[in-house]
Amino acid sequence: MTSGKPGDTAWEADRRIVRFPDPAIEIVDEGFRSLVVGHEVVERLWTGGRWLEGPVWFGDGRYLLFSDIPNNRMLCWSEVTGEVTIFRQPSNNSNGNTRDHQGRLITCEHLTRRVTRTEHDGTITVVIDSYDGKPLSAPNDVVVHSDESVWFTDPAWGIEGNYEGDKATQELPRDVYRVDAETDAGVPVITGMDRPNGICFAPDESRLYVVDIGHIRVFDMDGTMPVNGRVFVEMSPGNSDGIRTDRDGNLWSAAGDGGAGFDGVHCYSPDGELLGQIHLPETCANLCFGGAKKNRLFMTASRSLYSIYVEAQGAQHP
Repeated sequence: MTSGKPGDTAWEADRRIVRFPDPAIEIVDEGFRSLVVGHEVVERLWTGGRWLEGPVWFGDGRYLLFSDIPNNRMLCWSEVTGEVTIFRQPSNNSNGNTRDHQGRLITCEHLTRRVTRTEHDGTITVVIDSYDGKPLSAPNDVVVHSDESVWFTDPAWGIEGNYEGDKATQELPRDVYRVDAETDAGVPVITGMDRPNGICFAPDESRLYVVDIGHIRVFDMDGTMPVNGRVFVEMSPGNSDGIRTDRDGNLWSAAGDGGAGFDGVHCYSPDGELLGQIHLPETCANLCFGGAKKNRLFMTASRSLYSIYVEAQGAQHP
């Protein structure tokens, strides 16, 4: 490499030779040093999408599923072969994905404005598509609680144009919803946010993190209700998107819209201190932990899929 600055042509080129430590890994706080592997480098696993989102790891099959929203498809990257194949097309402009505690795929769909569950036999069950007699806007990201309730954000991005769904009139506020596992009833649990986006729980589920425009918010959990909402971190000059926690409670956030030196992944301590960054040459939309030990970080970034092994392990939530 002739330059370590993310965004340079040399960085964006085929990274066949990278001097250790990888200049794409930035130690901001010494606490981040124990979370990275000195002999690891950021890998671009695949490129060729339009706007990649929603990575979810299937350890039982050693593959990663992720969404290519504008191309109306879900893709599958195989750890065994390294190949990317089509998992589902059309995908109803799928966005965020996760798994429930039975290993079933949970998906947010822009086109149909619903959250679905793919059963083990391949059939699709609608988890929720409306509230109070009105259609949802365009579910974005999703997580499953240990009580099997499904939590998702509905920021309406998918109905604002025809690129990621069908342009339509928004009929409901942009809220965060919880779908009860026993009653199948979905209700707003966080209201008044601008554009709720990425969502995840702390490892012990005592906290809920939700991304909004320009910052990430955190809520304390009081039973099934998030309370005491407050700003966890500001994301200026860019934004966050997908988020995940590791087993130590650190928050790993996709980052974009800030340009070279900002775009990629930001890692924050449970106290909101920036520990380090993983720089990417593209806006990062979402991420997840995977691999046999849940210590491989997968990142969907604009048109490409990236990964890097880390010393952190993903929290035990699906």
